[in-house]
Amino acid sequence: MISEQQFQKELQLIISNAIREDVGDGDHSSLACIPESAKGKAKLLVKDTGIIAGVEFANMIFNFVDANLEVDVLIQDGAKVTHGDIVLTVSGSSQSILKAERLVLNAMQRMSAIATKTTFYMDLLKGTNTKILDTRKTTPGIRAIEKWAVKIGGGENHRFALYDMIMLKDNHIDFARGITKAIQKTKAYLKDNSRDLKIIVEARSLKEIEEILKSDGIHRILIDNFNYEDTRKAVAMIGNKCQTESSGGITEETLRKYAECGVDYISSGALTHSIYNMDLSLKAY
Repeated sequence: MISEQQFQKELQLIISNAIREDVGDGDHSSLACIPESAKGKAKLLVKDTGIIAGVEFANMIFNFVDANLEVDVLIQDGAKVTHGDIVLTVSGSSQSILKAERLVLNAMQRMSAIATKTTFYMDLLKGTNTKILDTRKTTPGIRAIEKWAVKIGGGENHRFALYDMIMLKDNHIDFARGITKAIQKTKAYLKDNSRDLKIIVEARSLKEIEEILKSDGIHRILIDNFNYEDTRKAVAMIGNKCQTESSGGITEETLRKYAECGVDYISSGALTHSIYNMDLSLKAY
């Protein structure tokens, strides 16, 4: 997984690029009618129900735009919220508050929706030992905050990107002319390049699981698009040799049934690619 230093760098890149995109050479609406010296206050209102996420990120945005803005956090990341709740207040330069407003709302609305869905999935898994994982099916350019939101919601992060974990999927295996060859080439590559990366291998059948288990050093087997019966068989075959993960079209209706097959993890792209933003607003007062 990426380091905390790398993660913080990703967050700063998201903020600087988003402000560049949104503000350009100036917020001319505010510059035209609000004096530079004007001071104001605003509150972030919840107009929905769910899990709030992005509070800490909002603080980073306000600080990036204007270090003199004062933010008072009333509700922390991960808390349940409902219509009418005030998450935070911000005071200082009116121009600065308006410059930061849209990015704060866009980020928090999406992060809160992801956290809410993740918490819902986690509730469905209560009583099992299975954990929920996100995927790389994220919005280009803002992966860091979407994966952050999954953690706020109680889920766990899969690999961050292509560089922090090896994941041999169907296309890698087919291009390499087989599972064993793909694994052997991967181990040689890691040794030759002095890389210490965990290896996950996707299996499309019980026969492929048998072949994967002949190789040592596999961190996790991805049991992809299996039915319940074959998933249970796969888990029994794998035992304690490595971790297990189910994926492939798993919905909220089938999530628990796959967990009850005994897998360690279930990965779901729906956590980040199929959500509806939470309704939030920033109002002057």
